[in-house]
Amino acid sequence: MKNLNQLLLNFKYKQNFNYNDFYVSKSNYYAFKLVEKWPVWEKNILNIFGEKFSGKTHLANIFINKNKGIKVKDEEINEDVFKKFKLYENIIIDDYNNKCDEKLMYSIFNLVDQDNKYLIINSQNPINEINYNLNDLKSRSKNCLFAKIDNPDDELMFAIILKSFSDRQIQIDKKLIDYIIKRIDRSYGKIEEFIYKVDELSLKKKKPIDFKIIKEIL
Repeated sequence: MKNLNQLLLNFKYKQNFNYNDFYVSKSNYYAFKLVEKWPVWEKNILNIFGEKFSGKTHLANIFINKNKGIKVKDEEINEDVFKKFKLYENIIIDDYNNKCDEKLMYSIFNLVDQDNKYLIINSQNPINEINYNLNDLKSRSKNCLFAKIDNPDDELMFAIILKSFSDRQIQIDKKLIDYIIKRIDRSYGKIEEFIYKVDELSLKKKKPIDFKIIKEIL
């Protein structure tokens, strides 16, 4: 069992970030529509915020595949990456949580304004609520478009669960998904955690996912 546990911990699966794999509902409609209507934005900087696993990275990949640009993580931002930003019209900073140098971040805002570029910042919380040390950045972060991804409704929960199992190449009965939706927390993170544990238990027991396994995890 020890070897099996080690195998499960290293188990990886391919997530699909294709356009057709993104399910639009009331929870994410506004963010999706802003990505779709680019470049017709009221401002050049868009902050999409919402819980982890809410689909922000998926939207970023849809945007990049359609409009081209550069996408980096917060912690990857440095002077060299900043120079690369100058070569692209569209910049995406994914999973932003103010880990990069604030002066450099402020310079990115200025670059977008001066060169008429477009910037999407994905974060768990709105960037205008971050307690910046740099007052200029604090002021600049308020002058953006903001699109919140709300907690998932039933339709989106169904789509997320179905897609997550599909990414793992697992077929699951609709009745099982309906059963899960009625009993699981309405949270993207909890859904992701639940699916991982169900998949892990199914692999340990070498049995297909059924009501018994789902009840045990719940």
